[in-house]
Amino acid sequence: MKTTVIPSGHAVIIAVAGRLDAASAPQLKKEFGELLHDNRSFIFDLKDMDFIDSTGLGCIVACLKSAVEADGNIKLVNLQEKPRMVFEITRAYKIFEIFDNVDTAAESYN
Repeated sequence: MKTTVIPSGHAVIIAVAGRLDAASAPQLKKEFGELLHDNRSFIFDLKDMDFIDSTGLGCIVACLKSAVEADGNIKLVNLQEKPRMVFEITRAYKIFEIFDNVDTAAESYN
């Protein structure tokens, strides 16, 4: 997994590429925790995330929980077919706002 952090006017964009699984989830959780010190609004751009397992999903849920506890939020964008299936099967899509693109997600923070 590789992450890229892109500051934006409305939210910090965290682009996740590759596999978000048991091996890489701790890295994302650590990076998110560091960003949460100075930011409250996040967009996870998942257009290049081709795989997520239960640990990866748990990581994203834990990030959301941390953000909400800090009066923040996480919105997801560009969820690909295979990861989308995991969100549907687990019904995790019910706890996240999921958008088709970054611009729409960013505008929703206004």
